[in-house]
Amino acid sequence: MRDATFTLMSLMVGGYVDEARAWRDWLLRAIAGRPEKMQIMYGAAGERRLPELELEWLPGYQGAAPVRVGNAAAEQSQLDVYGELMDALHQAKIHGLDPDPSAWSLQRALLDSLEGSWREADEGIWETRGDRRHFVHSKVMAWVAFDRAAQAAKRFGLDGPVGRWRAQRDAIRAEVLREGYDAQRGTFTQSYGSRALDGSLLMTPLVGFLPVTDARMRGTIDAITQELCSDGLVLRYRTERSGDGLPAGEGAFLP
Repeated sequence: MRDATFTLMSLMVGGYVDEARAWRDWLLRAIAGRPEKMQIMYGAAGERRLPELELEWLPGYQGAAPVRVGNAAAEQSQLDVYGELMDALHQAKIHGLDPDPSAWSLQRALLDSLEGSWREADEGIWETRGDRRHFVHSKVMAWVAFDRAAQAAKRFGLDGPVGRWRAQRDAIRAEVLREGYDAQRGTFTQSYGSRALDGSLLMTPLVGFLPVTDARMRGTIDAITQELCSDGLVLRYRTERSGDGLPAGEGAFLP
C-alpha cells in the first residue's frame, strides 16, 4: 500500500491520472467492505492471506539466511499507511481524478478506524519484528490522514465531521511535540522515550507537519546528518546505538 501510493504520487505529477483511477478501483475491491480490517499489503489480485514461510533448504544471496516467501508484515499494524493513502487520494483529486462517492465513503470509514487506533503502538515503516512502539513517523502520518481529510472536505465540498478530524489532528500534533521530541538533544526521536534517531523523521517537513525552518526540525536534520549519514546516503537507523530491540546490524540505507 505504501509503495503504491509513492508511485502513484509520481505518476499523477506526470499526468498519468488513468493509472491513479485504476489503482483506486483496485483498492475499493481489495478492501471490499472491511475498511476496519485494512491490511498494509495485499496480493496483486487483492489476496489477504500472505503466509510467510522459511525455506531452510534454499541458500540466499551469498549464503544469507533465512530465505522467506510470503511476508508476515501483512499482519502488522503500520499506522503511517493511513496517512500515505489519504494523501495520495487527496492529491488524486487535486490532479483531476474524477470523484467517486464510494472512494470517499471508504476514506471516511478508514478515518473512523484510525480514530480508535492512532494512540496505539505499531511496528512502524521499517516493519520491526520486536515489540510494538510509538514511532514518531507513524504518528506524524496519522496526523497527515486527518489533515488531508479536513482539507479535502473543505476544498471539494465533501461531507464529513471536519471539526472532529481537526480535533484528532491537533491532538496528534500536541502528543508528538510532547512525547517525540528530545529537548535536551534538540531533535525528534525514533519513538516515544527513545534516544535513537530515524531517517523517516526527514519526512516530517515534507508532509507539512512542521516547516523545515522550525528550530526543532533543523535540530533533527542536523542530528541525522551527523549520526545517520554515510558516504552520501542516509541510514534508516543505527541499531547498535538504539538499544531498542531492533534487529541486530549497522542499519539499513533508505531506498
